[in-house]
Amino acid sequence: MRRRQSSLVAALLVALLSGMSGQALVVSPPADFSQPLTVQDGGRTLLVEEITATWCPSCAEIDPELLRVADSHGSRIALVALHPSDGEDAFQPPASQHRIDRLESVQIGVKNSTPTFVVEAGPARRGYDAWSDVQRDILTEEMSRQNVSNLGLSVEKTENGFRASVLSNGLVQNDGTQLTMMVLEHGKPMPDGFINPGLDHRDRVLVGLAECDVGNASIITNLGLLEASAGEDCSSSFSIEFDELASWSVVLIHESTQASLDNGGQVETLGVVELAYRERAEDEPTSRHIGTVLLVACFALAVASIVRKK
Repeated sequence: MRRRQSSLVAALLVALLSGMSGQALVVSPPADFSQPLTVQDGGRTLLVEEITATWCPSCAEIDPELLRVADSHGSRIALVALHPSDGEDAFQPPASQHRIDRLESVQIGVKNSTPTFVVEAGPARRGYDAWSDVQRDILTEEMSRQNVSNLGLSVEKTENGFRASVLSNGLVQNDGTQLTMMVLEHGKPMPDGFINPGLDHRDRVLVGLAECDVGNASIITNLGLLEASAGEDCSSSFSIEFDELASWSVVLIHESTQASLDNGGQVETLGVVELAYRERAEDEPTSRHIGTVLLVACFALAVASIVRKK
């Protein structure tokens, strides 16, 4: 009996670690674009959206640390900074406001303070000291995440910038869902004439976005991009073209359409993958892989508790 219990614990831990092994790709500039950059067999990454603002002192204080946070989590999370169209923010990209409006449709009042972190459209975690709650939300979502869509991305250089295309994949659901491609700008310069309590740039700024309705293979949103197009199938022919940025990420998301959300559809994503073209942050030696260690430890304790009760 005890041997069977030990085998069960080992099998569950192996399954957990396998589920955590994402396929996110981070490429440090400059890269050779003679061949497209690709990331395949992704989907298990979690979407973490931060409502922030260039005028916000605590946002400016935490922003430099979040790149290290993103790298320390590896492919576990895709961290996106949403800047509002409030008349005061220095950027105010329509793509960011579009995502803020989507979050607001799920939970009223989510946009009322900065910084605010939301993991998979879950509870709003507000303030500089909210990251411990965010970590718990990430852990909870990873433990409960079941089947996800198999997602892949390919990015190639074009005459005007870059083109990102969805690779063939398997979606766990078609009706009432969309594929969303986000373009994030890293190290976005702060313009003159705005309140700026922080550095001369901001990171992970959502500057472009397109949505492709999986049900009818149509582009339903195109903001801040040079082009967005889809052929007969969003999952194999959806692509976007964006300006030539010095440092960027493309995040591909499979999620409910806004119409589905308005009718009580699933708020959590069905799959996320990211391809980043940016410098890596230097990890603190003591924090390397700490997320994985803590996750495995918590899971082992939970399983051990169940076994003891039996």
